[in-house]
Order: sequence, then structure tokens, then C-alpha cells
Amino acid sequence: MEYPEDLQYTEQHEWVRREDATRFRIGITDFAQAALGDVVYVDVPEVGTEVTAGEPFGEVESTKSVSDIYAPMSGTVVERNGALADSPERVNQDPYGEGWMIVVEASEASDAPNFLDAAAYRERTLKESGEDR
Repeated sequence: MEYPEDLQYTEQHEWVRREDATRFRIGITDFAQAALGDVVYVDVPEVGTEVTAGEPFGEVESTKSVSDIYAPMSGTVVERNGALADSPERVNQDPYGEGWMIVVEASEASDAPNFLDAAAYRERTLKESGEDR
């Protein structure tokens, strides 16, 4: 399981890469994609769509289930990974690279919430999976 140190993480298993003061690249974590299994469909919003912190902005369908993807902050979608429509397996193959989902321009710089760092997220996933015993 990968937990890149340069990323921040949410309780809902999204990763966030701060690109500047108000711009954030978002995807789902290695832990999340492994739990989902083979991803067969990804639905992400169009550029210009407003997203709200804590609310679903899209979904990932796998051979096991369908799961919502949650916005870590409120703002406007300024980029989307259109390649996922034809190649949803990128989420499994490279969740922190080619498997990214959207880029959000946050409503305000202060709108970026407090995220988990890699160590805190690793600890959370170990507890969730029962591997911390």
C-alpha cells in the first residue's frame, strides 16, 4: 500500500495534492482502489461544475460495488481527467498519477480543510483494515 508523503488525505479516502494556494488535484487513495477491486467506470463532473465540501462529486464503479467520491473542499472544477472514461483501470494502476479525477479551484484559500498527513492516514487505514493489532 502506498502513502506518498507529498499528498494529504481525507477520512473518506481521497487524496489531495495542493498545486497552489487555491488549486487542488483530487483522486482516490491506493487503499480505496484496493478495497474497491477492479474499477470499470468513473463518473467525474464537467469543468465548471461547482462542488461542495463533504458532498459527493462523482462515483467509482468496480466489479464489487459503486462508491461515491467526496469533495474535500468547496469550489469549481477547473480540470477533469477525461481519460478515465475510456480507461477507468488507471485508477487501479496509478491512483496517485494517471488515475487522478479532478482539479478544484477552492472558493477561498481558507476553504481548504485540515487534511491527514501520510502517517495519520496510514494509521487510520491500518485500524480500518484491522492490521494494527
